[in-house]
Amino acid sequence: MTDSAATLPAYEDVLEAAARIAPHAHATPVLCSRSLDALAGCELHFKAEPLQRGGAFKFRGACNAVWALDDATARAGVVTHSSGNHGAALALAARTRGIACHVVVPEGAVAAKLAAIRAYGATLHPCAPTIQARETRCAEVQATTGASLVHPYTDPRVIAGQGTAALELLATVPDLDTLVAPVGGGGLIGGTAIAAAARAPGCRVIGAEPAGAAETFASLQRGERVTDFTPDTVCDGLRGTLGAPNFALLQRHGVQVLTATDARTVAAMRLLWQRTKLLVEPSSAVALAIVLAHPEVFARQRVGIILSGGNVDLDALPALFARAEDAA
Repeated sequence: MTDSAATLPAYEDVLEAAARIAPHAHATPVLCSRSLDALAGCELHFKAEPLQRGGAFKFRGACNAVWALDDATARAGVVTHSSGNHGAALALAARTRGIACHVVVPEGAVAAKLAAIRAYGATLHPCAPTIQARETRCAEVQATTGASLVHPYTDPRVIAGQGTAALELLATVPDLDTLVAPVGGGGLIGGTAIAAAARAPGCRVIGAEPAGAAETFASLQRGERVTDFTPDTVCDGLRGTLGAPNFALLQRHGVQVLTATDARTVAAMRLLWQRTKLLVEPSSAVALAIVLAHPEVFARQRVGIILSGGNVDLDALPALFARAEDAA
């Protein structure tokens, strides 16, 4: 497989990623809750990626990208832009290989996530809170350091690595009717679609997106990527723009996207905390929120849900709850 972001990964790449990251990543558990099944009207199987290294599925893709580098390239380090989880994941993956990591971070990123990036030893480079500013600053750092770019969601090695979560889920629960994963830039949902098409071709794949950042939903409706939007959602990890290769994967595999309001997402987050005792962030809880918001779509099915991460800024919870209540 080439390093071009335009190259779409295939199932073989997901299998190679699974073998590559096996010495470093956790095989996370699958959780169930009878009380949530009763609320949803279907049988739910939660892939618990908050228990992944770094607290999110992002370590899978970052680890695959870092360990796919040849030794000479790796010595110059890696660089990315991230609002939090991918930056922390890449920093941790780089540390497992003993190489430098540079992370371009937008102003206003969640404090807990920035602290994690620093703790894993990365160098932070602040920028304005726009995708264009992120990419421009990233290119500057790359030119200065010679580091290899590991894009948070369009890099084919990252997409393949993210697909290993679905691969594990389908190995544990092979007869799912539907598989749900959050949608931001599209790395997780793209990798999930690849894995599901090969391992469970009869399984639908549905992306979960916040209503305040529903450009993927709009893109699939229009048949072309929608990029001129301003996200407004508490799901900070899902504010990125859907990548071009990710959009192509969603179209290729017939992925559907459903949305949920922030109020529903925060309510789902509370439910997950209460019923599974698992700490999840809003960007993760949106996957349960869309199931509860659209019961007719999932009724009496066996549904797999990838809970993508649990990096919550606990100090910011009162403001988050207040914002969700205002939006209700």
